[in-house]
Parts: sequence; C-alpha cells; structure tokens
Amino acid sequence: MSLGSPSPVAASPLYPTPDADAFYSAPADLAGYRPGDIVRSRQMPDAAYPGATAWQLLFRSTDSGDAPIAAVTTVLVPAGGGNDRPLLSYQPFVNALGTRCAPSHSLFDGSMREAPALNLLLAKGWALAVPDHLGPTSAYGAAKLGGRITLDGIRAAKRFEPAGLADSPVGMAGYSGGGMATGFAAALAPDYAPELPIVGVAQGGVPMNIGKLAQDVGNEPSPLFGLGFAAAMGLEREYPGELSMDRVLNPAGAALRSEIANACTDEIIRAGADRSFGDVFTVAMDADPITIRVLHENSLESYAGAPSAPVYQWHGGADQVDPALVREVSARYCAAGTPMLLDVIPGADHASAMAQGIPRAFDYLADRFAGIPAPTTC
Repeated sequence: MSLGSPSPVAASPLYPTPDADAFYSAPADLAGYRPGDIVRSRQMPDAAYPGATAWQLLFRSTDSGDAPIAAVTTVLVPAGGGNDRPLLSYQPFVNALGTRCAPSHSLFDGSMREAPALNLLLAKGWALAVPDHLGPTSAYGAAKLGGRITLDGIRAAKRFEPAGLADSPVGMAGYSGGGMATGFAAALAPDYAPELPIVGVAQGGVPMNIGKLAQDVGNEPSPLFGLGFAAAMGLEREYPGELSMDRVLNPAGAALRSEIANACTDEIIRAGADRSFGDVFTVAMDADPITIRVLHENSLESYAGAPSAPVYQWHGGADQVDPALVREVSARYCAAGTPMLLDVIPGADHASAMAQGIPRAFDYLADRFAGIPAPTTC
C-alpha cells in the first residue's frame, strides 16, 4: 500500500471534528507534564456499571513524532474501592475515525459492544482502565501510538489517588484493533514503561502487519476495504507532512475520504464495501520508502522489541487476518524469552475467534493475577 511519495508542500490530513466537550482539550503547558501525569479528572455516571465508580482522566502521552498529546482513559473501580486490587487495561476494538466513537463515549452511550463483558470483569473484583487508544485525532492504524497511550493510561490510573490502585498488579487485554494497541503496549513496555508491574497480556486477532493486511483487503474488491482505507487516513493524521492521500486519490476516493472522516466502524464498513485500490486511487499501490517506514513502525511483525510479561495470544485458524504471521511473531517472542501461550482456534474466523477466545483470555489473566506460573507453547 502506498500513500504517495512526500512532496515539498503536503496537503493537510482530513482530521475529525474536534470533540466539543472542553474536558478533552489539552492545556497550553502540556509539555511540562510527565507521560501518564493527570491533567484533569471527572466522575462519570455509573448506571451502566452498577456498583462501580467511574472516572475519566485526561493525561499526558506522546505521539509517534515524540510530541506531547492529551489522551483520555476511563477508570472503573468495583464496589468497595481500589485497595490495590488487580487492574486490567482493556483496549476495545475501535476501528473508527470519529472522536465520537471513542471508548470514553461508547462506554456510556450504549454503543460499545464489549461493555457487558466489562461488568463480568468488575464482578471478579478487578478495576478497569479503558483508554481512548486512537488518540485525540482518532488515528486508526497508528498502533505504536495506541501502545503508548495504553501504557500512559495505566500510569494515570495508578497515579489517580481516589482510585486506590497505586500498588495494583496490571494486566492488558484487547482483540483485533484493540489487540494491536495491546500488542504494541506489551512490546513497548520494557523500554517505555519498565516500572509498570504487568503480570500478563491477552491479545487476540492481531493484524501483525498492517501493510500486508491492506493488500489482502485492497487488491481485490472486499467487504472490509473501508477499514484498510480508514487506516490509511488514520496514519496520514498521525504522520502529517510525511503521508498525503490528496496526491493519489481519484474523485471517488476523495468522496469516500470525506464521507468517513467522522465515521464509526459500521459506517466505515458500509461506505467502503466491495471496493478495491483501483476504485479510489489514481496510481498503482507500489510502496514508497516513507510509507514502508511508517507501516513497519506500526506493525508488530517488523517491530524489534518483544514483551517481557507473559502473553496469551489467540487467533482463528481461518481468520482473514493471516494466522501465519501470528505464528511467526510468536516464535520470535519465544526466542526472545517471552513466556508465550499461542492458541490458534481451528476453523474459527475473525468474528468467531473473539467469542471463543475471550473466556480463555480472562481465565489466563486471572491466573496471572493469582501468581500462578504462566503456561507456554514455546
């Protein structure tokens, strides 16, 4: 996939409409905060999570160009308070471009499909941190950014005194797009946040190479083409001045880009269904060096780091997201000393693998919180 070679004058990316809620705005002195420091907080209604206390935290994180950004996580603490109980950072599958689609909204407006599962986790006595891991511009596809925001969101949750989680053991979990953020958080943690006591990671359905996935859903008409196109838009937002779609879009592509600039997952899929690269781009998708670098920077297959925490990785054997790459990355992690438990579910596609793997993922994390040694398929 290519977004075109850089030019001296690059057009501005098409950003989403900013959130009208002033809570999300970054202060002028944001650079003076450390990553994970809390800028502001607020308590949220808890009707969707009976008995729990809910807060939202605006905190300082760092984007892919190492500039400070303001990001949000939602912290849910079960009845009885924090008391250093297990803390799970859960990264939802937010395959979206609109700020209105972020977890900090969908957790409370009824649109997050995974929300019922969160009540089950709260019933286990776990506290939860649910970050807006696409960042303030909803940069879908920017997985390294998602990893940084996830780790800084955990830092913020542990630094927020009213939650009582300062000494909590930490787990992380996510599937598909949420699995990308989780996977990058796990791989970045040894260098980016080595102080966090991460005892286990559960990641499923992870696209290990977003460039190869784009080829899979773009070379021929695909019902999921819109997601690949949206990821290109998200990366353009995260790497302004380096990637520019304006130079390579035909009128149909420009119209699709405008149509989905503020869209959530289902809207993106509908708008892009059964299209291919040739329907929206004016040039062949031969990759240029800038695009290759950006895609590698956001693909776990090519990211050199490896997690130090134990990892449960599950994937459908018939997943449209190539399971061969999952096996390759798992083998590399094993060689690096990561305690890996790889679970390829026979016959499962992307949707059914999530349903089958989630209970196993939560059981795996419960054992890590209990201090049980991690199993491995290495």
